[in-house]
Amino acid sequence: MTLRIGNFSGFYGDRLDALREMLTGGEVDVLTGDYLAELTMLILARDRLKDPSAGYARTFLRQLEECLGLAHEKGVRIVTNAGGLNPGGLADAVRALAGRIGIPVRVAHVEGDDLTARYPGSLAAHAYLGGFGIAECLRAGADVVVTGRVTDAALVTGPAAAHFGWAATDHDRLAGAVVAGHVLECGTQATGGNYAFFTEHPPGALRRPGFPLAEIHADGTSVITKHPGTGGFVDVGTITAQLLYETGGARYAGPDVTARLDTVRLRQDGPDRVRIEGVRGEAPPPTLKVGLNRLGGFRNEVVFVLTGLDVEAKAALVKEQMSDALAKSPPAEVRWELARTDRPDADTEETASALLRLVVRDPSQEAVGRVLSGAAIELALAGYPGFHVMAPPGKGSPYGVFEDVYVPRGDVDHVAVLHDGRRVPVTPAPDTAVLEDVPDPALPEPLPPGPTTRAPLGLLAGARSGDKGGNANVGVWVRTDDAWRWLAHELTVERFRTLLPEARDLPVTRHVLPRLRALNFVVEGILGEGVAAQARFDPQAKALGEWLRSRHLDIPEALL
Repeated sequence: MTLRIGNFSGFYGDRLDALREMLTGGEVDVLTGDYLAELTMLILARDRLKDPSAGYARTFLRQLEECLGLAHEKGVRIVTNAGGLNPGGLADAVRALAGRIGIPVRVAHVEGDDLTARYPGSLAAHAYLGGFGIAECLRAGADVVVTGRVTDAALVTGPAAAHFGWAATDHDRLAGAVVAGHVLECGTQATGGNYAFFTEHPPGALRRPGFPLAEIHADGTSVITKHPGTGGFVDVGTITAQLLYETGGARYAGPDVTARLDTVRLRQDGPDRVRIEGVRGEAPPPTLKVGLNRLGGFRNEVVFVLTGLDVEAKAALVKEQMSDALAKSPPAEVRWELARTDRPDADTEETASALLRLVVRDPSQEAVGRVLSGAAIELALAGYPGFHVMAPPGKGSPYGVFEDVYVPRGDVDHVAVLHDGRRVPVTPAPDTAVLEDVPDPALPEPLPPGPTTRAPLGLLAGARSGDKGGNANVGVWVRTDDAWRWLAHELTVERFRTLLPEARDLPVTRHVLPRLRALNFVVEGILGEGVAAQARFDPQAKALGEWLRSRHLDIPEALL
């Protein structure tokens, strides 16, 4: 007996027609939509400040208006975290929509994640719930289940637990579903999107990747695939990349179970089919993660364009001039970055230009508004030759700060609100285990010495990176055993810091995952106070892995 769970959204802003594509492209039992990220919660919190009835992903309603009748006709259930900060409000809106278009739909929702009242000063504070509230709603007959902040994988563990009758102690089965859920959660990243080796596939293969689906079995094993005829590709590499995305060590903890990523086995099971098996699970931690979003202050920026000769001298002049102006009312934080995007003897003005970025932050909007804009604009006729900016600075905008805290799971009232209005408390997991690091496994035998060539790491290794609060992870993997023998010994923490100097003075932890031929590096603090604070050029660390792949080192010629 197989449960086919597909994904139609990987973030708030994903393809609007994906729901219809998944409903019409092939057989599926459940469709999941993931809309929430750390930044999304802040966006929804600001929406709710303006309108207390807001706080959910409104685009979901637009998708549903076109597709609810089709889903009802096909008997496909829909599970989504689009409820954001207001799952009850979205559930009511879905009922109103269904009534308006005449579709008899049973709508339930999950609540209890909102802990904002316990954290004064936060815009939003939400616990990451598991999938058993979703399971309660589905077992009671819901066609559409709306949640707030659940883990991304809970959108899959909930339907699987309901379908197969799993209990909270079925750790291995739940862990298998967590791994499948983690693969599905980011949509087309599992079918070739953002994939390091995309150039190895035919031109046009990624023009419009299809969305993924998982064929889940009663024992927790699964096959990741996609609808026939859709774009993209599913292979061991795309699934490895997604498994490494925004994870850390061998223990991948969640509210339902702790999945052991070091037990995952992947194998190609035919064209566009990858089987996931061998996943072991352990009792979940005794605490739940709570994501806190608060207003950090106000920020502003201006990007000066430095063209042609004397770029360093031009940068020094504008820094000096701006420093004099800003000294009268200095913002709390002033940060300069010079990006040498210029080339000598360039044949276009743009490629002859470098970018000097000034970012200021302060608790007061006034300190980053008129002070900065006035100082920058006044240099128009008094600055370096060729003075111009990318855009005039504005009045300054608020920025958010994300942090996570942990609370005992018994302190959170996880409730399934069924389609008939009954409220069913969801019992916390009966057994828990304090999360501990797994000892590093033994490394393979190193390759014998031989000739090497100075070349980019990316000729051999793939990578995928992402953010978790102020930290970033960079997963690196290779595709052959010999390449793994080299990578495991070559890419140490020290070498990683050398290749990525921005991490040189930060805590870096290396996790070894031999079955995936992968290393996962966690860099603490590289993103400052999180994506909403926009502390660096790439605030979500999306391209950190690609930077690493571009760095040169001595690679054995036998591997190239």
